[in-house]
Amino acid sequence: MAAQTTDEPLVKTKLSASEKKSAQLEALNKQKIQIAARIQLLEAAQKNQERKEDTRRKILIGACVLEKGVELGVLDIIKGALDTYLTRAPDRALFKLSELPEKEG
Repeated sequence: MAAQTTDEPLVKTKLSASEKKSAQLEALNKQKIQIAARIQLLEAAQKNQERKEDTRRKILIGACVLEKGVELGVLDIIKGALDTYLTRAPDRALFKLSELPEKEG
């Protein structure tokens, strides 16, 4: 049989204590980075879920207010409240409210 040649040294050298600690520190730093990335992903997912739930709540509240407004005959009051509350042109257009005059200065 022919002897196999490898690039590995025949004699393995032992790592010094400081080299072992350095290797451990490097491994821990990699884990720290991975954990930080996972935390960031989970936080983003949680915020996204909270936004979805908040949007859903607003939709349900709006539907309830519209239904009760019709039942109680107070849609004009609600529209008046929206007229004073909404200031952005696209928001006002959704409710067919007149545009606000542009502010001077």
